[in-house]
Amino acid sequence: MTTEKADSTSVSGGGGVRPDRRRRGKAAAADQAAVTPAPKLRRRPVLVAASIAAVILGALLGAWAWSSTSNTHEVVALRQTVTRGETITQGDLMTVQVGLDPALRTIPGDRMSSLVGQRAAMDMAAGSLITGENVTKKVLPAEGMSVVGVALPPSLMPGEALLAGDRVRIIATPGQQGDVGQEPPASIAATVVGLYPNAENGQTVVSLEVPEGQAAELAARAATGKVALVLDSRER
Repeated sequence: MTTEKADSTSVSGGGGVRPDRRRRGKAAAADQAAVTPAPKLRRRPVLVAASIAAVILGALLGAWAWSSTSNTHEVVALRQTVTRGETITQGDLMTVQVGLDPALRTIPGDRMSSLVGQRAAMDMAAGSLITGENVTKKVLPAEGMSVVGVALPPSLMPGEALLAGDRVRIIATPGQQGDVGQEPPASIAATVVGLYPNAENGQTVVSLEVPEGQAAELAARAATGKVALVLDSRER
């Protein structure tokens, strides 16, 4: 009877697997777990598009900011309101940085001092830019004209606020007896060139431009205090 010798490398005792093979199997399983591939990331087109849009928007805003700061110019503007005919003073003016339309004939900031002493050719509100058409070098009084000051209380002036450039008439008022008479009261046409309120007596000195030939008569009537001022049409 022949007895085969058991393979010492494959079996042991009751036919189980040798310990070294069991250890190799556990190591292989551990290696497989260690190299498990990472899950695939899902691409989201909406987020990608939003990121691209944000980058483009940032670039556009940067370009706009650079363009805005690089295209501004220093020009002259009004610090306070100046009415037509008023003399422009240093305190009326300031410089501002703005982006300009080439069609505007603004005054550069370095020429601000040249405007001092000139007159407003029209009413100009505080904060508005000054252009060449807004000012004039016309001297007051003009040749052949005179300026006369007439002091008037509020009761002898129109309730509407007077402005430089307004056309008015100075009307002779009755005497103490209040006798108007049959003839129309004498009047002198004039143009307002300035207003100077006096807080002490409540009167306002109105500077009026009249022809030289009527200046003496207007001054004499104004000295009596028996005159009133009438505002005529402002339509031009």
